[in-house]
Amino acid sequence: MPDLKDQLHAVWLCFEIPRAGGRLLETGVEQFLTSKRNGELGNIPIVVVFTKYDIFLDRVERTLDKSSLKGLSKEAIQELAKKSAKDKLQDVCIAPLEKFAGPDIPHVTISTNGNHEETLALLIQTTEGLVCKHIGIDASVMTSVAQRVDPGLKIKASIEVGKRKYWKALASSVPFKNRSMWDCLHVLHTDIINVWNFQDPHGYLCSPEFRAMMASMLDELDVGPIADANRNFAFGLSIVGTIGTILSTMGPAAPIVVPIVASVVIAKWVHEVYQRSRAALQRLMKYIIDLTLVLQTLALVAGNQELSRKAIKLAVKSYHDSPMSGDVHNRVQEYDRQLTFLERADRDSLDQLVKLLQSYKISAEEMSVLRGSLPAVDLLSDEPWDTVEKS
Repeated sequence: MPDLKDQLHAVWLCFEIPRAGGRLLETGVEQFLTSKRNGELGNIPIVVVFTKYDIFLDRVERTLDKSSLKGLSKEAIQELAKKSAKDKLQDVCIAPLEKFAGPDIPHVTISTNGNHEETLALLIQTTEGLVCKHIGIDASVMTSVAQRVDPGLKIKASIEVGKRKYWKALASSVPFKNRSMWDCLHVLHTDIINVWNFQDPHGYLCSPEFRAMMASMLDELDVGPIADANRNFAFGLSIVGTIGTILSTMGPAAPIVVPIVASVVIAKWVHEVYQRSRAALQRLMKYIIDLTLVLQTLALVAGNQELSRKAIKLAVKSYHDSPMSGDVHNRVQEYDRQLTFLERADRDSLDQLVKLLQSYKISAEEMSVLRGSLPAVDLLSDEPWDTVEKS
């Protein structure tokens, strides 16, 4: 059997939404779908993708009865157009598809237009779920790593990768024995960075400077009151608000000044040998969550652009300065205070990590809305790390 990375995980069967009276499926495709329905193509998931939804939606909106639109807001008209488009899709796309493929074949309508990013997220989520069900969790993790649309799937994949490696035994990890804390953080850092799969040809996210920024954050952050328990979207709003404050204070063209050290001369504990202790467990947990949420923030500000140091520093500063960073550290410390037996910490800390990461993740739909609220800033022009304030 070929290696997992060389196997076919899923098939996207793409069709442009036809105009009225147009034919959706050619004869060869009809035969292919019939074969799939009859089980002749095995378990490989097939997702039918109807493309150019934005163009189709515009056509539908132009055909709406103008008399029925009087007095309606722009948003109400758009919702009316979406409802009409859904009905028309049933007639021109879904009904012909189900005639040959059966009623259970997954289908998604998408547009690559920036105003419909949520459709791409639905395609990725649908594919990931099918791959997990029919191929296995390993393949679904690879699907999540490859995509750059849904940060929630990135966090899910990070959790799966972490469970298989070191997260299950942060309090008593045998592989970390006799290694410095810097080496332990290095391993955790690399695993998480690989999952997010940013366009980072210069390797900034694996640089000593960025690693030092993240390590320095562990002891530097002040702890404040715990934020509202329903914090998924609150995290994104908090970050967007913090970015707005940063840019209005410094100006969109000014260099980003990060209030934490970015040199390898960092806290003494980083160079000490890993020991089973509450302090070590707390730092490893904070590092995993901080790094993951900084990367989620970076996905918000940079999108699919090639990374610059300026973009990374803006993500670090925005997370650092937001109330959410203190909330994260407070919750980890609260967990540590409630931990009765260190012997049970491995299982409990994994559960706590998963709980915290899931509570702060931003969905692809929320990410799209939040990006529309970001102030303009040039992140393509780069700047050195050394605009950082030394502490």
